[in-house]
Formats: sequence, C-alpha cells, structure tokens
Amino acid sequence: MVGKVDGRERERGRRSAPRGSMVVGLLCTVVLAGVGYAAWELRGIAATRADGDPAQGVYQQDPERADRTAAAVLDGIVREDPEPPKDDKAFTDGGGTVDWRYAGWQPSDPLEARPAPAEPAVGALFSPGGDGDPDHHCSAVVVHSPRGDLIATAAHCVYAGGFRTNLAFAPGYRDGVAPFGIWVPTRIDVDPRWTEGQDPDHDVALLRLRRPGYPGQRLEDVTGALTMDFATELPSPARLMGYPNYAEQPVECRNTAVLAGPTQVRLDCADVPNGTSGGPVLTGRGSLVGVIGGRDGGGDEETSYSVRFGDAVRALYERSTKS
Repeated sequence: MVGKVDGRERERGRRSAPRGSMVVGLLCTVVLAGVGYAAWELRGIAATRADGDPAQGVYQQDPERADRTAAAVLDGIVREDPEPPKDDKAFTDGGGTVDWRYAGWQPSDPLEARPAPAEPAVGALFSPGGDGDPDHHCSAVVVHSPRGDLIATAAHCVYAGGFRTNLAFAPGYRDGVAPFGIWVPTRIDVDPRWTEGQDPDHDVALLRLRRPGYPGQRLEDVTGALTMDFATELPSPARLMGYPNYAEQPVECRNTAVLAGPTQVRLDCADVPNGTSGGPVLTGRGSLVGVIGGRDGGGDEETSYSVRFGDAVRALYERSTKS
C-alpha cells in the first residue's frame, strides 16, 4: 500500500518486486537512460540476490561477501564510535527485565510517530550497492537467543525474488554513527510460505549475525536484547519503533495494539513511514510481540501491522537458534 511522506509517494517497507518485474523495469530504463546505465543497474540487482534454499527458507551467507558489505557501509556511509554510550536502562535485557520507560506508559498524543532517542537493541538495516534502495532500507531488533547473535525483522526486508546478500545491521544507529558496530548475517531464516508466495501472515525473518574483525563478540552482550513473546493477550498497551529511510534517527509511537484477525496485530499511529518495516512492536511490559510488516506490507499512513507472534514464529525461532 502506498502512502505519502514529505510529498513523495513511498511504499511501506520498500517491498521489492519479483526478479522478473525488476528486469522489466530495468529494460524500460534502457530506453529512458541509455544502455550503459541500465546494464549497471541490472548487474547491481543481480549481485545483491541469491537463491539460497527457498524450499526451506534458509540462506547461508558467504563470509567474504558479508565482509565486503560491512566494508562498503563503513566506507563513507557510517562510522563506528570507539566509545559507545553506556546506559544500562536503555532497553529490556534477555532475562525480561521491565524497561523503566514503561512505568508511566501513555498513548501518544496526537497518535502519530515522533522522533525518538536511539536505543541499543534497535537498529537500521543497510543494503549498500546498486539495488535501488537508500542506504538503510529497513529496521530490525536484537532478540534474546542462546548464542546471543539474533535479530528479527520483516521477511520482505531480506527476501524478494531471492535472499538479499548485501545486508548489514547497525544497532543504536544515529546521525551516521554506529555506536555498537556493524554486524553482518551468517544465516537468514524465513518461513517457506514467505519464499513460496510472500504470504503476509509469515512476514517475519530471523538473522544470525557476526561483527567482522571482532571474532567471538556476541551481539546481545553488546546491545542487550528483547525477549520474543509468543502468547501475548491483546488488546495491550504497545509501542512501535523504526527508522524512516530518509531520517538518521528512529521514530516511535504508542497506542493500544489490537488483533486484526487471527494472525495480524494492528496499531493505529500515523506517520510511520517507509524504512520502519522490521522495527519492533513492544508491549507495555517491554516484550517483543511483532515487527512492522505483514498486512499491506506493514500498513499505510494511519495504521501499522505486524504478524502476530504465535506457533509459526516460534517454530521459526527454534529452527534458527538450533541450526
């Protein structure tokens, strides 16, 4: 579904077209802009997709390719901060400690997203290269796992006509700075029902990450993590958060999350734009109940959606953490 941001039409989550549609669009570019430009675009998009194992919904990232992605992000797009901020109250940890920010929870007034401080466990997903996306095209959140290396995002952020091979995650990103480093996937897991038909009821992805140049460092130890809640009762006070792809800091909005059918969560907040897909949906207790995505690619100008975390997402989590 298309909304307008700053007067420009944008598609929530920048859902990528199937590979065939990309080729058609690029052939049009040949006519409009010349053969050289279109050929460059075609090579760029082809280079940022891989088949992986769509029947299982799994992609194992090539380490050298991932290292090149991290280097591309750090080459003039983002800089790392050698002394990241320290705030032991910044977010909930893997043990389920309640976030201090929720003690006086109130819905946003008015019900629209506003700029928010960056938080260590929430970050921007970057995809450098000639894939037609801006520098950061989606959002993601660190989730608690036995290995301490897992993030959750929307499936449409990582798979569209193939698995994206040019992904990098910057937790706590703000104003061109990655205070907790740049992290790249070792493995991507989505439900096969997403790879088969992009079923909006399975618009969730889990990525295991590492930090190039820091062998043995665990993401969760650096940023903290959210605990995924697979049995939340709704309605519930909730907060969503994500990075617009035209902004250098996150936005957030608070309202009551309600069911939108058996498989979707709805949260009415205006001005949650393109780039926020994959950002967390949190209950008033600070547990993670969804990521922006699902119905209508995540919503429109007034409403955001998320796949409801239930048995299917639990199975995806177990597969990703046990493999």
